[in-house]
Amino acid sequence: MTRILFFEPRIAGNTGNTIRLAAGTGAELHIVNPLFDFEDSKLKRAGLDYHDLAVVHLHDSFEAAIEALAPARVFAFTARTTRPYTDVAYEPTDVLLFGPEPTGLPPEILAHEAVTDRLRIPMLPGPRSMNLANCAAIASYEAWRQQGFAGAA
Repeated sequence: MTRILFFEPRIAGNTGNTIRLAAGTGAELHIVNPLFDFEDSKLKRAGLDYHDLAVVHLHDSFEAAIEALAPARVFAFTARTTRPYTDVAYEPTDVLLFGPEPTGLPPEILAHEAVTDRLRIPMLPGPRSMNLANCAAIASYEAWRQQGFAGAA
């Protein structure tokens, strides 16, 4: 199943919601340097009792995450591109990369040699961005849909 990679997430509730998403879809969640306590009550409340049903990996650096996920195509989600996420034919080993909530992915990560392409989730003009957990859900469900919802009941 597709892998979701959060680069330095800042809001525990979003990560908790994505743990719940991973449990429900079979996606793996990889996290680089969380800036909050992984035992945070907001994280636990958002993930409820799904923590033990999800596959979650913590990485000390972006390089360590990329090494652990290789070989894989890495799609960086950003508002700083024009290619829509629906233009990709996703494969089960793909990595969906998302940046921290207030800023998105930094330029050095977007330009990293491991990044296969930059993708955008369309939205109306005006807002700066959408919620991190919602974006992960949108992208991972599109990848899963393309794979025929493999494993779903």
